[in-house]
Amino acid sequence: MCRLFGYVTQSPCSVADLLGEEGLAAFTSLTSVHSDGWGMAWHAKDGTTRTSNSPRSADIDETYGMLVREPLSGAGLVHLRWATGGLEVRPENTHPFFAHDAAFAHNGHIHPIAELEALLTPKTRSMLRGDTDSERYFRFVHQSVEEHDDEAVGVTTALSTLIKKFPRCSLNALMLTPTHMFAIHINSRADSPLRALRELFDDEGEIPPRHTTEYFAMDYREHDGRLEIVSSGLGQPGWTPVPADTAVMVDLATLEVTRLDPIAILDVDGIDVDGS
Repeated sequence: MCRLFGYVTQSPCSVADLLGEEGLAAFTSLTSVHSDGWGMAWHAKDGTTRTSNSPRSADIDETYGMLVREPLSGAGLVHLRWATGGLEVRPENTHPFFAHDAAFAHNGHIHPIAELEALLTPKTRSMLRGDTDSERYFRFVHQSVEEHDDEAVGVTTALSTLIKKFPRCSLNALMLTPTHMFAIHINSRADSPLRALRELFDDEGEIPPRHTTEYFAMDYREHDGRLEIVSSGLGQPGWTPVPADTAVMVDLATLEVTRLDPIAILDVDGIDVDGS
């Protein structure tokens, strides 16, 4: 369970440019909870996707401090990890996960992990490096994209399957490809990690903003040719809540936003609680 920040802009920007020093400090301070590693991905000038990550906490890692202040790209994402209980803090489990020029970062949990892994083909399973549900989520999405030979159809189909099979899990994620940013906010039946949060702090008032009430919320803002999306926790004005159970695809060249509708594929009015 983690924090996310993603952006698509018309010209190269740094994370510090977008959030401002106050916003960047607020985002980085979320390592009071999310200290189990960090990662970044960005769309490089040559059209490829680049990544950097570390199992160290972002607030003490010099590389993080340097990269968030560099105008790396017009599109990118940042991830702060809070490891799900029982999953190790090591490089192989650190987001973003990367394959075939696609980078993926997840905020949530999908369980049982064995049932998620069972959705993978033997070829896809052989590519696994770590033991997280998040990597298996990414591999399943990428597998679906390859099967359909279409990013939008592949992502939508994969999400539909996961919503049906794991209705009480959070699928919140950002995925960056050479042509698009995918922002996924699907979590309406996921349980907030309230007990785990309370165990980290002596005083509940020290818990970051909205973590106890809207842990899986995501917000966005658009201005001056920029589209940004962030997990809850900044506690700053100017952001608009992302509608529940939505997913969008943002064209990196035009900033055109296309809404995906994985729930419609299920041919139901909403998410089925028991997954039947």
